[in-house]
Amino acid sequence: MNRWNGRGSVGETVADVQHARSAVVADSDKDRLAATTAALAAAGFNVFPAVDAAALAAHLQHRTPSVAVAESSLAYGLRSPGVPMLLILASLESLDLQEVESWRVADYVISPVRSGELVHRVETLIGRAAERARSRGEIEALRESLRNVSSAIRETNDPQLISDHVVRGFGEALDVDHVWFATFRDERVPSIRAQWNRPGLPLLPARLGESENAIIEAANRLWADADVLAVADHREDPDSRIAKALREWSGELDPVSTVLLPVGEGATAMGIILLSTVQERHDWTRPEIALMQHVAGNVAHGLIQGHLISAQQRVLHQLRQLDKAKTDFLATVNHELRTPLTSITAYLDMIQDGSGGPVPDGIRKMLDVIARNSTRLRRLIEDMLTVSMQDGSNLDLKPVDIAKLLQVVVATLRPLAESRHVSLSFTEGTDDIEVTADEAKLEQVFTNIVANAIKFTPEGGRVGITSSVSDSEGGGLALVEIADNGLGIPEHDLPHIFTRFYRASNATSAAVPGSGLGLAIAHDIISRHMGRLLLDSTLGAGTTVSVELPVGGP
Repeated sequence: MNRWNGRGSVGETVADVQHARSAVVADSDKDRLAATTAALAAAGFNVFPAVDAAALAAHLQHRTPSVAVAESSLAYGLRSPGVPMLLILASLESLDLQEVESWRVADYVISPVRSGELVHRVETLIGRAAERARSRGEIEALRESLRNVSSAIRETNDPQLISDHVVRGFGEALDVDHVWFATFRDERVPSIRAQWNRPGLPLLPARLGESENAIIEAANRLWADADVLAVADHREDPDSRIAKALREWSGELDPVSTVLLPVGEGATAMGIILLSTVQERHDWTRPEIALMQHVAGNVAHGLIQGHLISAQQRVLHQLRQLDKAKTDFLATVNHELRTPLTSITAYLDMIQDGSGGPVPDGIRKMLDVIARNSTRLRRLIEDMLTVSMQDGSNLDLKPVDIAKLLQVVVATLRPLAESRHVSLSFTEGTDDIEVTADEAKLEQVFTNIVANAIKFTPEGGRVGITSSVSDSEGGGLALVEIADNGLGIPEHDLPHIFTRFYRASNATSAAVPGSGLGLAIAHDIISRHMGRLLLDSTLGAGTTVSVELPVGGP
């Protein structure tokens, strides 16, 4: 790397340096202006003289000299000249330190000034400016490198990958020999170990070992103080606590320079990063430490987020496995229940038909009870099978006449209504309503809803069905309403009424039979048809279930 030595950069000839250097000299004292110009010209500078503030400002606007030498009264008001500035002060003149400090690189001399001292001050200013520019360039390059590390950290939720990014990024950007990172036992982050080493150097221990408690304590202290532990050269104090601790932890590590950087969130640290050189001294600068702390903050955030996301993904995977196990179980149980039930109902039908001989009236009543409960059991099994297959089954779409479908449902359920002394009616709308839907599944929906209404309506009650069609922004909507004047549903049960296996509290207390699947199945089917199932209920007054279906189909 080329370094400024006060006369030029390595590899440049004196002639090159002298030709490249220029100076603007501004002074209202013509004799002093001439003397200053002559001294700088003799030192190899190309000099541009100015006799007032306007001329000085014009020179600085149109060229970028190596340095500007100016009588103080002409320089004030320039704000930031953009070049090193040497002020010439009268013997009793005071200096406006606030303005001079804003110029970054500036100095002053007291008039009269000797030629040798003038040239020395100018050379020193130019050297300071060059060193400042070099340092700023290095910091900007470091900032860009660590900005890339932070970007890489934000692009992943993998805790180990985050850790690998930070150790490699720190090692390459800061030109160190070892970077080692470990998290502590902390529920906020997973257990992580990562390290990067310059090629040819041995690996550091993966674990903290007996030093763990002391390192955690030190990390928490540094985190509480928002500080780092930085040692520029261990050779100046080889028996310090940190030097001894590092040698005890790793007999392979004989550091020259180190930094211990805590990684934390909230009140405590949750990990620590060690950076070390073993060959050359590293003078850790404030900008370097500030940039490292910024990246460490990104690391902490990334690790916590990654840990939370990983935990959520594990829970989601477990839920999916449980859901699959539930579906497989239901399908198996349904099959195992349906087989013997089919045999039972077949023999029951034969007995009721008299295939085994005459059946006494008392026995026939018993058989009727068995038949009704067999039918209930069959429907429950079918509902469970529907639930287990609901998410994966396809819709068999075709034109469906809503009025004809509802007439079939009413005819099927009228015996149930009559047995409970409940009035069941269907009022057809004035318009013909045809939707594109799965007819079998819609029949199941309306059968479940109407049967539910009949079950929850006491003797002498009524269940009414109406159909109509309305316009909407997306096209026509078919509306079917099933209203009863039955028990109604308690308000606290309404948010859960479409949940599988959920039953309203008054249904249980009134011993109304059911599995809690009918409305859940209906809701799933209507949702898959891109429709809506709405429920309005008043406890003790009745319930109205509304089914909305797009005429054009899903």
